[in-house]
Amino acid sequence: CTPPLIEKIRHYIPAENGLMWEIDEFSGDNAGLVVAELELPAEDTPYIRPDWLGEEVTGDVRYYNSNLIKNPYSRWKN
Repeated sequence: CTPPLIEKIRHYIPAENGLMWEIDEFSGDNAGLVVAELELPAEDTPYIRPDWLGEEVTGDVRYYNSNLIKNPYSRWKN
C-alpha cells in the first residue's frame, strides 16, 4: 500500500438477529477514534442500540477513510 495509510484494528461483536457490529479502533494519526458500524439488510430494520454506542455519524464525511487520510482525527478541533 502507498502511504498515507489508515491504521486500525477491526473488532466484531455479534448483535441480535444474526447481525454483526464492526468496531474500528484507529491508531496512528487517527488514534483515539473508534467507530461502530452495523450493516442492516434494510434501512428500516429494527435493532437494539447498545449502551456503549455513541453519537450517530452516518453521513458525516469526516469519518470516511478517504477523508481521515487527508484530515486525520488528531488534527480535529474538539
